[in-house]
Amino acid sequence: EGFVPEFTIYNAGESFADPTIPGLSSKTSVSINFKTHEQVILGTQYAGEMKKGILTVMFYLMPKRGHLCMHASANEGKSGDVTVFFGLSGTGKTTLSADPERKLIGDDEHVWTNDGVFNIEGGCYAKAIGLNPESEFEIWNAVRFGAVAENCTILQDTKAIDFYDESVCKNTRVAYPLNHIDNAKNIAVAGHPKNIIFLTNDAFGVMPPVSRLTQGAAMFWFVTGYTANVPGVVAGAANDPVPTFSPCFGGPFLVMHPTHYGKQLAEKMDLHNANCWLVNTGYAGGPATKGGKRMSLKVTRSLLAVSYTHLRAHETPEHLVCRLLLEKKKKKITTK
Repeated sequence: EGFVPEFTIYNAGESFADPTIPGLSSKTSVSINFKTHEQVILGTQYAGEMKKGILTVMFYLMPKRGHLCMHASANEGKSGDVTVFFGLSGTGKTTLSADPERKLIGDDEHVWTNDGVFNIEGGCYAKAIGLNPESEFEIWNAVRFGAVAENCTILQDTKAIDFYDESVCKNTRVAYPLNHIDNAKNIAVAGHPKNIIFLTNDAFGVMPPVSRLTQGAAMFWFVTGYTANVPGVVAGAANDPVPTFSPCFGGPFLVMHPTHYGKQLAEKMDLHNANCWLVNTGYAGGPATKGGKRMSLKVTRSLLAVSYTHLRAHETPEHLVCRLLLEKKKKKITTK
């Protein structure tokens, strides 16, 4: 009673858009009217369209207030150090942010203000295919009463979710509130990021596991937004990996030109002395189609931990081709 919504979503996903209308190319459309504060969804029952619609709204509103909207996850270390993870679907944003050694702020949508970062959402929306307690315990454990499963099937004998069944589609999902993650922050607000991570799922065995970026290189990779669409990871992916580029790691949601957000990021990184890293969560030892193996979660987390403390203090010359700062001396990585 008395509630006046600031924005209204009309989800009519079971109804189709008319592709004969100028500007529409299919029976699916997601339309936003910034004057009437309304969003209309047609031709898709993918629940993610609602949250991404509001993310688009924030990409419009926040820059007007001098804030940076980010398609990124975030967590906080024991000393209050904040890490932000940018990345496209399938690169590990949700998985890496749910770190048992760090407090979760959020897994997908954040804003960097003059006071720090805050989570736009009140929960998480994780990929469910192949979910298991051995590799992703925090997320697996979050799927309990109060969570919502999308495109998933149920095992008839146990009535548990079959996380390996992709008969409905490959893009199976689970949504759950933040407090289902044991070490999530009760109030999803934190200080200014000390580390910015760009995640890329390189399927061609070219990118190094981790490299440090100068501010100029950070802007290049941010505006480029490189990753690869890999079969079984991204819905609708081709049979072979295909390079894909999404500006600011969120191309479909941007309202202003990508360089506007890039300039905002550069200014905030410079003001708050944030480090930037390019992390390959994709394949090593060769391309995905020729025997390459996907980086394990334990290895990636160990690399990140070492990077924060080790690479910053050592010489990292720039690679002449990739223009990345790479560690000159090898260091043994121990996974736990």
